[in-house]
Amino acid sequence: MQPSASPIHAVVAEDFAAVDQTIRSQLASRVPLVESIGQYITESGGKRLRPLLVLLAARSLEYNGDKHITLATLIEFMHTSTLLHDDVVDESHMRRGKATANDAWGNAPSVLVGDFLYSRSFQMMVSVGSMRIMEVLSAATCTIAEGEVLQLTNVGNPDIDEAAYFETIQGKTAMLFEAASHCGAILADASPQQEAALQYYGRYLGLAFQLVDDLLDYQGNADAMGKNVGDDLAEGKPTLPLIHAMATGTPDQAKLVRQAIRQGGLERLDDVLAIVRDTGALDYTRARAEEMAAKALEQLDLLPQSPYRDSMAQLAHLAVERQN
Repeated sequence: MQPSASPIHAVVAEDFAAVDQTIRSQLASRVPLVESIGQYITESGGKRLRPLLVLLAARSLEYNGDKHITLATLIEFMHTSTLLHDDVVDESHMRRGKATANDAWGNAPSVLVGDFLYSRSFQMMVSVGSMRIMEVLSAATCTIAEGEVLQLTNVGNPDIDEAAYFETIQGKTAMLFEAASHCGAILADASPQQEAALQYYGRYLGLAFQLVDDLLDYQGNADAMGKNVGDDLAEGKPTLPLIHAMATGTPDQAKLVRQAIRQGGLERLDDVLAIVRDTGALDYTRARAEEMAAKALEQLDLLPQSPYRDSMAQLAHLAVERQN
């Protein structure tokens, strides 16, 4: 299932159709359950931002081959495998407005199909035939895993500061954005300056998206988001709105937020929502997201003018303007 049509996707519409076809063909397995779960999660209506970054980065530097299709597909598989694993770890029941795979099939099948997709992505990586790309993506997988473990160890810990928070989201979210745009640049034989620009574009874009995700957890619409408001608090995750509220609120406000993080659950959700509003934590989080989006936009100055570059600029604006 391709993402809904938008000007950002339109410039690579044919490439996206090829990615969609490759996803379907690469999900083929002699084990029917692998195909069923793989199709279920890949057709669940996500934005497919990471493969989009591969396509836009490569095309922005006038790449005319076809390996960007394979690269975009394998990065989507890597992302999808992390979603399957994350939902098991987080004991999630809803993603993108649908039941999670672990809710529908159970934890064990979800973990194992996640492993299959990760393995398939490395098979496809070999077929791209670039040691540089393999180096970037293999390093990225380690960083992503470390970011997930770091987040897990931080659950229920109200002593996490802003620097530790950014270290976590750089690993668990921004790293794959960065790897996607970086590998697109490598595939297109970018100059060292352009390669670095596209690498950092993906990093800052990923940070902006995660910051807004964490913001929306305290002010979003559950139907639009496809998950419940307050999910992060329920899991005891100390995200930036809470970190800033504890740092700038009154001692009583900080104490309440600290207790809510330690305990998890939603018993104090209304109180916490009032505190993050009163302390300006939501505005602060949005400002940091806008800062990251601005840094992403700066990187595009090193690219030639093209519709693909324009779409990357629109994507940076979308990161902070979206409501889901």
